[in-house]
Amino acid sequence: MSDLAHIFREYDIRGVAGSELSEGFVHDLGIVFADHVQALRSRSEAMRIVIGRDGRHSSPELAKALATGLAAGGAEVIDCGLLPTPALYFANYHFEADAAIMLTGSHNPPEYNGLKMVRDGRSVYGQEIQALRQRLQAGVSPQASAAEIRTGRVLERYLQRILSDYRPGRSIQVVLDCGNGATGVVAPEMLNRLPGVAGEVLYAEVDGDFPNHHPDPTIPANLRALWHHMQETDAELGIAFDGDGDRIGALDEHGKIIWGDRLMILFARQILAQQPGTTIIGDVKCSQLLFDAVAEAGGQPLMWKTGHSLVKTKMRETAAPLGGEMSGHLFFADRYLGYDDALYAAVRLIELVSSGPETLSERLRSLPESFSSPELRLDCPDARKFQVMERIRARLEAEGAEFSAIDGVRVRTEQGWWLLRVSNTQPALVARMEATSRDDLQVLARALAVVLEGEGIVMPEWQEA
Repeated sequence: MSDLAHIFREYDIRGVAGSELSEGFVHDLGIVFADHVQALRSRSEAMRIVIGRDGRHSSPELAKALATGLAAGGAEVIDCGLLPTPALYFANYHFEADAAIMLTGSHNPPEYNGLKMVRDGRSVYGQEIQALRQRLQAGVSPQASAAEIRTGRVLERYLQRILSDYRPGRSIQVVLDCGNGATGVVAPEMLNRLPGVAGEVLYAEVDGDFPNHHPDPTIPANLRALWHHMQETDAELGIAFDGDGDRIGALDEHGKIIWGDRLMILFARQILAQQPGTTIIGDVKCSQLLFDAVAEAGGQPLMWKTGHSLVKTKMRETAAPLGGEMSGHLFFADRYLGYDDALYAAVRLIELVSSGPETLSERLRSLPESFSSPELRLDCPDARKFQVMERIRARLEAEGAEFSAIDGVRVRTEQGWWLLRVSNTQPALVARMEATSRDDLQVLARALAVVLEGEGIVMPEWQEA
């Protein structure tokens, strides 16, 4: 188990299926997780845990092993089968379960898989994940007799919920791209049921090989097919989903990528008009434009750590109606249940754009011009990345640099800001920069490159976002 410590990450468990994430490992984790939930619950009724899986080739067998392990640990298991991650979050509410586990590799390569866990309606992350690792190291203790495993059907109820408060506007042409991920089991019917909305859905066939493009909407190359079909159909809005449906990507009518932080500006303005003074949360990768726009709209901007579990937790603490990440995790507590759901976010975005005559680009034209890099991933082994980050932070502190250490380092200069942080899902560091001119953006890039060179890390080639 000690050689697998690296797969127990900050807010999920993730590794290569078959070697790091074997059926035996997942089975034993199920036993330990059920025991962990039982020890912390207060209800007298039988313990109930819902599970689901994405469309990766390894997911069906791993899901069977997980269900068997949970049942051996004393949990009644409701297996919801193939569905997007947010649909499993919904199933957790619908079946009034004590916990939920989603088997998904998210946006990682096809050979990976992982587990996202929920207990008592809240994400399992941080020290709680490490506690599960320690329990596994200590050995598993199955119950004398296994509990029941049954099938749960939830997709129709989930679809009804995400469409239930849609407010129809003008007619609009939309293209959705599922990238052969798990959203394909919902997105076509969702689009079909939206009144006044026409369009098509690309790559809805669930295929763990992802034959058309990888389902990661933060990579511009993965959005080329979406833009091509928008041009063919004269669509004014394009929406892409990641592999398990908790992140959204968007293209405006000109094919420009509208990152998660800019989508949040539009949603924040809408929400703050009804709930002035409330807190809106963005992660450390978000543009300064977001935090300024929230303040201008009468809200309380809050910059927080990156990570779906961390943002959701902070939203509960602050009663924020909206939170999000530049990467496309969007969390609506306004009119919804407070977790990251790209399909629901798509419905809200379609509603927003169709609510008036302005296109998506026109709704954002009031923002000051800024120039930024995309999210850059810098290869750095898991065994080394935290030490690298700590040395860089200490060096900046010694130099008297102005920076925030909420999550990694977000360094402020006359030209703008640059961010460097540890990825909690990959063996990598993550960087981003933003400035008010292209020249200043290059100045920031050179400054960051010098910092990275000191650690033997080469700045990758990149193009302006």
